[in-house]
Amino acid sequence: MEITRHTAAGDIQAERQLYSGHIFDIVQQTIHTPDGLTVTRDLVKHAPAVALLALTADEQVLVNREYRVGINAESFALPAGLIDPGESVEAAARRELQEETGFVAQTVTEMTAIRSSEGMTDEVVHLMLVTVDPGRRTSKHFDQDEFVTSDFVPLAEVIAAVKDGRMASAQTVSAVSYYLAFVR
Repeated sequence: MEITRHTAAGDIQAERQLYSGHIFDIVQQTIHTPDGLTVTRDLVKHAPAVALLALTADEQVLVNREYRVGINAESFALPAGLIDPGESVEAAARRELQEETGFVAQTVTEMTAIRSSEGMTDEVVHLMLVTVDPGRRTSKHFDQDEFVTSDFVPLAEVIAAVKDGRMASAQTVSAVSYYLAFVR
């Protein structure tokens, strides 16, 4: 088998909206698959997002602490957010960094993009490597329904937190792992 970026697509025969929300919609699709089956699947349609591995010159990582409904607790993770309609990935990364942390990106490079669960959502998260200068800070502009605390943490401590599960968000684990495997 040769691994390629994409193979044959399914033919969507019907789609019915089950739920429409602020961040995602849920639809039910009837699909004729490339292998000849006709299946019914539920799909979470989700806006694309960015997650930021923001590093200083001396390998300090910007880490956020924020309440997350999925675990009903605060979690430690990399800064992240949705890409606005019509916004480029780089512009979203710069905006989210400034809004959530008050820091200004010096450089922004896309490392890769990930899909958390292709069997049930179309969400794509672009993992961005960002350099920041701790001395260049502006004001934060949180969304109305969020409050984020940010601080710099040594990369070695972030790696340890990923390894032992203290930092467990898929985009954080993926961004740190990708950086260590392919960039550093």
